[in-house]
Amino acid sequence: MPSYTVTVATGSQWFAGTDDYVYLSLEGTAGCSERHLLDKPFYNDFERGAVDSYDVTVEEDLGEIQLIKIEKRKYWYQDDWYLKHVTVKTPLGDYLEFPCYRWITDEKEVVLRDGRAKLPRDDKTQILKQHRRKELENRQKMYRWKEWHPGFPLSIDAHCHSELPRDIQFDNEKGIDFILNYSKAMENLYINRFMHMFQSSWSDFADFEKIFVRISNTISEYVMQHWKEDFMFGYQFLNGCNPVLIRRCTEIPKKLPVTMDMVECSLERNLTLEEEVKQGNIFIVDYELLDGVDANKTDPCTIQYLAAPICLLYKNLENKIVPIAIQLGQKPGPENPIFLPSDATYDWLLAKIWVRSSDFHIHQTVTHLLRTHLVSEVFSIAMFRQLPAVHPLFKLLVPHMRFTIAINTKAREQLICECGLFDKANATGGGGHVQMVQKAMKDLTYSSLCFPEDIKAKGMDSKEDIPYYYYRDDGIRVWEAIKSFAEDVIQIYYESDEVVCEDVELQAFVKDIYMYGMRGMKSSEGRKRASLSSLPQGFPKVIKTREKLAEYLTVIIFTASAQHAAVNFGQYDWCSWIPNAPPTMRCPPPTEKGTVTIEQIVESLPDRGRSCWHLGAVWALSQFQDNELFLGMYPDEHFVEKPVKEAMAKFRKNLDEIVSAITERNKNKKLPYYYLSPNRIPNSVAV
Repeated sequence: MPSYTVTVATGSQWFAGTDDYVYLSLEGTAGCSERHLLDKPFYNDFERGAVDSYDVTVEEDLGEIQLIKIEKRKYWYQDDWYLKHVTVKTPLGDYLEFPCYRWITDEKEVVLRDGRAKLPRDDKTQILKQHRRKELENRQKMYRWKEWHPGFPLSIDAHCHSELPRDIQFDNEKGIDFILNYSKAMENLYINRFMHMFQSSWSDFADFEKIFVRISNTISEYVMQHWKEDFMFGYQFLNGCNPVLIRRCTEIPKKLPVTMDMVECSLERNLTLEEEVKQGNIFIVDYELLDGVDANKTDPCTIQYLAAPICLLYKNLENKIVPIAIQLGQKPGPENPIFLPSDATYDWLLAKIWVRSSDFHIHQTVTHLLRTHLVSEVFSIAMFRQLPAVHPLFKLLVPHMRFTIAINTKAREQLICECGLFDKANATGGGGHVQMVQKAMKDLTYSSLCFPEDIKAKGMDSKEDIPYYYYRDDGIRVWEAIKSFAEDVIQIYYESDEVVCEDVELQAFVKDIYMYGMRGMKSSEGRKRASLSSLPQGFPKVIKTREKLAEYLTVIIFTASAQHAAVNFGQYDWCSWIPNAPPTMRCPPPTEKGTVTIEQIVESLPDRGRSCWHLGAVWALSQFQDNELFLGMYPDEHFVEKPVKEAMAKFRKNLDEIVSAITERNKNKKLPYYYLSPNRIPNSVAV
């Protein structure tokens, strides 16, 4: 009688094994096997990290194996089991791989197809079509869209982490408990003695060193030593943790009435301000989005303030970007003076501190939360809802969606919810952050997620004109590597543009993102601005070509990996020195010049308690996950075909070359830029 050898691999996570009854049945083109008992209690099979083999004998040949069914029946108590994959050796000696990489919970069963990726048109038999359809029907019941706040991208329908489908939960929920992690961070940083000292001001700048962890030869120490200097202020717009706001200024806005007399002493080329603008030497950062946002009122003992500054910058003869004018409000007038480098030292310093504080708010809520976390969650939910496990695009994308829904759900549960941790130290807590996301949605265009297009739209694409923009340089390299990988995979499964058009599951995935995730709103179409008018507007409703599909997949993977890494993992480096990134300000912006004192500046900065919560937050957010998987690392073998594995090897080789180039460039630099080095880019948004 024909005999099949079945090898079962159990995951290595804690509690991944099972002591329950486990059954297996095979379904082929010529028939089905009986239900075979593989394991029963106390046999010690299916333990954590184990690989177990069994011989399954059948009455007659089953033909080509199409499906295998794994059933788990409870013995005593709930015993979830993480099944990695099953290998079947046929009587003819052929090996078939059946990827799973899922939890089997309660008394559930899973039906698996072999690991060869298939488009909908590739399924010819009714049984395979039915399996594909049923999988999506079940997923769409589990992964439901929900509006967390009006105007937000839609998110998962779950109130807390424990309500999520088991397959997307963290292996260890304690590991991502924000309250626990922040408290641990403050303990590790030896600052927990200050954490309850709200309303208690620091005495001077040096006093902040009591909570500053001095690690020699690091960016954070360099920032602490040089934060007051104009070159350091300007450098952060290029290579800090929010390097996305600066744009070339093509015309001085009327709301910023800067005159030649004001800035003449800052210009070095013997040109007028207008001529400097025409030559492309003037840059601008506008925090208009903060205008009208409500400041945090959750603590009646501390009044907190926000500003919406405009900052004008200049590329000097050393090609350094330095500030030349700062206005702290959007409406010009006598009580909204333009601060200049030639002003009194403390006037100028406080103006720069206000810009840094505003930059922190935009970074946390828009650059980081909205444009990486929430956008990646949309991609993730749509993927689970519309792409079955056998689809090549599911196999391509699923490593880049790892734990994203889970971390966002935990954030809504503890961090950005009403009375959450965000309210403790941030001036945009208490609802201001919600207003900011709602306002920022109008600028969340598809083109702004296409990295090279966005850089070009801001006039920041010339390496010759702006030579020290490492975020741009490294980002372009990583973007191109991801795009090349996506193109290689597309070439394997989509032989023509027609095949792309006919892929109903792909089109449903794209439509789900547009209609539900991004709300199908006019905001997703973007605003017609002069600087963006040449770019394609809007999230696509359909994908018609392989070229467009490659770009679309690159947007998804780049956003979830590289973009998140660029704006997340530098937070401790750039924000741990509190005066360089104040999470709140306790005095209003100055309305006149010549009155600012060092005492006023210190009173404006966060108190001891808020400083400690802020420091704990940026430390915790800057840490990699345990067993982090970095870009190009795919230990879960969803793909089994040789051409795809060759494409993965090529991708890793390209990434290794980028790592080498970045490492070489960073040698002997006092301010190395490594956030977009692929060996420091996690595959997904998971922290």
